[in-house]
Amino acid sequence: MVSFTHLDPGTKETLWMEAGVTKLPALVLDDVAGVSRPLVVLSAHPDDETLGAAGLIHQALRAGTAVHVIVATAGEASHPDSPTHSPERLAGIRVDELARALGELTPHSPGAGTLTFETLGLPDGQLAQHQPDVESAIRKATANGRVMLVAPYRHDGHTDHDALGTMAAHIAEELGLGLLEYPIWYWHWATPERDTEWEYWRSLNLDVDTIRAKARATAAHRSQVAPLSDAPQDAALLQETFIQHFQRSGETFRFTPPGLRDSATASATFDGLYEHRPDPWDYLGSAYERRKRAITLASLPRSRYGSVMELGCSIGVLSRDLAQRADTLLAVDASRVALESAAERLAGFNHVVLRHAVLPHEWPDVKPGSQDLVVVSEIGYFLAADELDLLYARCLEALSAGGHLLLCHWLHPVRGWPMDGAQVHAAAQGLGLKTKVLHRETDFVLEVLEKPGGHNG
Repeated sequence: MVSFTHLDPGTKETLWMEAGVTKLPALVLDDVAGVSRPLVVLSAHPDDETLGAAGLIHQALRAGTAVHVIVATAGEASHPDSPTHSPERLAGIRVDELARALGELTPHSPGAGTLTFETLGLPDGQLAQHQPDVESAIRKATANGRVMLVAPYRHDGHTDHDALGTMAAHIAEELGLGLLEYPIWYWHWATPERDTEWEYWRSLNLDVDTIRAKARATAAHRSQVAPLSDAPQDAALLQETFIQHFQRSGETFRFTPPGLRDSATASATFDGLYEHRPDPWDYLGSAYERRKRAITLASLPRSRYGSVMELGCSIGVLSRDLAQRADTLLAVDASRVALESAAERLAGFNHVVLRHAVLPHEWPDVKPGSQDLVVVSEIGYFLAADELDLLYARCLEALSAGGHLLLCHWLHPVRGWPMDGAQVHAAAQGLGLKTKVLHRETDFVLEVLEKPGGHNG
């Protein structure tokens, strides 16, 4: 989880503009909404839906699409130290503002779609503890057929946004629904150069009429964009420099088409797999796996490494071999069940640390330039393109000068996931690393890439 407050200066909108945020591939409205494909828009607090998706809501309604908005909390914790407004009073104000804002987004023209909304009244800041209530409301709203879910970006950095976005991702995958995620605080704390996933997102172009409707809707959330009183504790939560991110000529969304999975479902998917079969890929018994492991170890340019990080360690079979060639090994996996097996296999290796993390966003706490070898084996295709790009960026940052990145992936189709092995390896070509080893055969490809600098011992 990133750490920030609304009082931080944040990333200037000019930096996002210079980086090309307005030049992303187009999100075509007809591809995500229509008379036969209603929108269900999820919002953690009143104003999230306006900042992140007001343009989408307005244009979808104008095109005849039905839109239902679910707001999980009343946002009563926005001014926790207010001397003039109790949480109860603020909750009432914010729900009234929500109704006015949505009214500004409703076209008054023949053929316009209907806009409905509901508020769940859950505690602000505690959505993660109310998952059953949220999921029940989402399932009820999506029960009538094919819809497009719209939700806060699951890695937005705000605890409620992240919880709601993750719930939406799980339900979308389970029900085969498309998912549009809109970032809010991401634009504030992220930077275009380091947090590169945005480059894979899409932009919905907003016409003049929509831009004006969005501006009116934003202004309707007066308790957030203007001071509640002259008291310092009542200062506007959303500063002008922050609001600039939502005055663009386009809205940005992360789009997951129906039927595709990504890291959001990794823990549940693989825990279930390992619970059903303790060694689902037959690492222990397969001659193919033994041979591939031998080739992997033989391909390492050094006989020994200082710090090694293995991403996707599974039940620890390769980890045990790597541990014998490393001073320290950090082995990471998204499955707690697999890590339990790995812990048994690696008992006695005191220089090995096992870590549960869903990559790339739950990146281990390692210092930049501290890892002499990073192993990414058989996990790349379980990530969406933006997630893989971010994973590679973090690997590159973690590698020491002259350090090695080892990639190894299956080359046959991987059903139900966004990429295949060839695409995973192709995505690493722009990292600026030197190829030290390239081994390719019918079933898999293995590469060892070297970061510039350092010695090549």
